[in-house]
Amino acid sequence: MSGLARHLSKLGVCSRSVAAQWVRAGRVNLNGRTVLDPECPVPARARIEIDGAALTPPRRVYLMLNKPRGLVTSANDEQGRDTVYRCLEGLDLPWVAPVGRLDKASEGLLLLSNDPEWAARITDPDQAVLKHYHVQIDRVPDEAQLARLRVGVVDREEHLSAVQVELLRSGGKTAWLAITLDEGRNRQIRRLLQAQGIGTLRLIRVGIGGLVLGDLAKGKLRELKATDLARLSPQAVEHAP
Repeated sequence: MSGLARHLSKLGVCSRSVAAQWVRAGRVNLNGRTVLDPECPVPARARIEIDGAALTPPRRVYLMLNKPRGLVTSANDEQGRDTVYRCLEGLDLPWVAPVGRLDKASEGLLLLSNDPEWAARITDPDQAVLKHYHVQIDRVPDEAQLARLRVGVVDREEHLSAVQVELLRSGGKTAWLAITLDEGRNRQIRRLLQAQGIGTLRLIRVGIGGLVLGDLAKGKLRELKATDLARLSPQAVEHAP
């Protein structure tokens, strides 16, 4: 049996930390009694009430957002910065959480959902759901530099590499690379490039699995269809555009 806060999170009601706050505040009843311990086990077919109303689990929601640059991928930011939840303001949606992350300076395809088990499968390194990026760099690389990027580097005792690194286009003093990852280490692409003396000017995630960002406008989101969800399975090997 899972604890009460975790159980509420798995149902997609709210995050585990928010659920714990509700429990400690005495807002949650379990089988007719108020429970103050977020780790209290939840038996099968338990009756749960929140603020005196019977709990009705929300429908499962799966969203894709074109994250603008400058937003933090978090529900709350300790520094008071704008978060991706600004893009959800005014929309009639249940609580959702980001599936994986894009750092503040990065942009592009970000998934959100209230299905934590599905989210765990998408982000599990063992599932190898590929992530595709277009990256503008501060130079035109030669083939030797591209080869070194494909081999990878050791940075902070972590081996950083990419499944694929290809030159998309170049002009003047900059170029665009297509980079594919099968894992998501912290600032992985920026660190991989920096280790080769290459600066990152823009970083856009354009695809996850076989799901592509397409023409979704900046700051906008749409709900995923069954065909979209199928493209996010580990078997989806469609290449990024």
